[in-house]
Amino acid sequence: MAAAEPRAHWSGVLAMTLCVFTLIASEFMPVSLLTPMAADLRVTEGMAGQGIAISGAFAVAASLCIAQIAGRMDRKTLLLALTAAMGLSGAVIALAPGYAVYMLGRALIGVVVGGFWSLSAATAMRLVPAAQVPRALAVFNGGNALATVIAAPLGAWLGAVIGWRGAFFCLVPVALAAFVWQWISLPRMPAGPGAAGAGHVFRLLRRRVVALGMLGVGVFFMGQFTLFTYVRPFLETVTRVEVSTVTLVLLVIGVAGFAGTALVGAVLQRGFYATLAAIPLLMAAIAGALMAWGGWTAAVVVLLGIWGLVATAAPVGWWAWVPRTFPHDAEAGGGLMVAMIQLSIALGSTVGGLLFDHGGYRSTFAASAGLLLVSAALIVLTSRAEAQAA
Repeated sequence: MAAAEPRAHWSGVLAMTLCVFTLIASEFMPVSLLTPMAADLRVTEGMAGQGIAISGAFAVAASLCIAQIAGRMDRKTLLLALTAAMGLSGAVIALAPGYAVYMLGRALIGVVVGGFWSLSAATAMRLVPAAQVPRALAVFNGGNALATVIAAPLGAWLGAVIGWRGAFFCLVPVALAAFVWQWISLPRMPAGPGAAGAGHVFRLLRRRVVALGMLGVGVFFMGQFTLFTYVRPFLETVTRVEVSTVTLVLLVIGVAGFAGTALVGAVLQRGFYATLAAIPLLMAAIAGALMAWGGWTAAVVVLLGIWGLVATAAPVGWWAWVPRTFPHDAEAGGGLMVAMIQLSIALGSTVGGLLFDHGGYRSTFAASAGLLLVSAALIVLTSRAEAQAA
């Protein structure tokens, strides 16, 4: 007699989706609040932007270590601990008396980002039957996409109404709600067989298609966040718009990103690598156009809307690349992907901040365009390497 199919825990999936929403909002909240944060903490916009860099750096470390920790813990306990740390991070940042404590709070959210995303696919496999795993992952990504629509404009609006500290503190009760919901809805998920360590993850890079693909995705995210981290100071100092218009522009970026996430699947089916390569090419062109027409508000809104459409859709393609490239080692490949993305976000926001502080927005945007062009070239090489391996 065949074994009964495991019961689907869709309430647990939805609870984790709320956690995804709060996590993405927490990770990128500084983008919409960079100017008031820098003024209050008495640092430059570039230094305030390093809060994204440090969260990325700690996410890298967490993503490489979490598999070994998960191999020894009930996964429900680990997810609850990460959710509690996310709420604590929001409180620490909201109450930070100075720059050092602010960065400590950002480091804490980095640990949560790396740990949660590294566990997400494997957890979905334990919450629902195998045939429903893609649907569960799509629901997780829905929380991601919703956060891109709401978090940045809401953060800018809350920053104007109750201050940037109040905006961060608003994340705490949402994290608490996610914690309680997961506690109630998630089943026990005891530790399984020993997980792959960091050494095994890095051995995957011996394959040419993996090395080129990971380098391509890394340079892509570095190029993206070299520019995107500093959108608000660009809008305020170059385009010269008010806070209400900044909020509107961030909403346009988010809505366009939500649409891109919904549409990109069909485009990827028609040309997988062609789509992945076209996205950074288009984003590089947008970076150049923003340098040329940065003072024209209507043009900037349209350009950043297109940026949001393709930039938010890109991760969908790269996560589809993981099972395509690691059919028998998807968890290790996913951990490597998380580490590469977060390292690149950290490097991009750091480079962008240094350039923004010392060379102005033009040097920042030019560097972003250059990195995105390199990414497109690496993606073409990845496609050729996959064809040769096949």
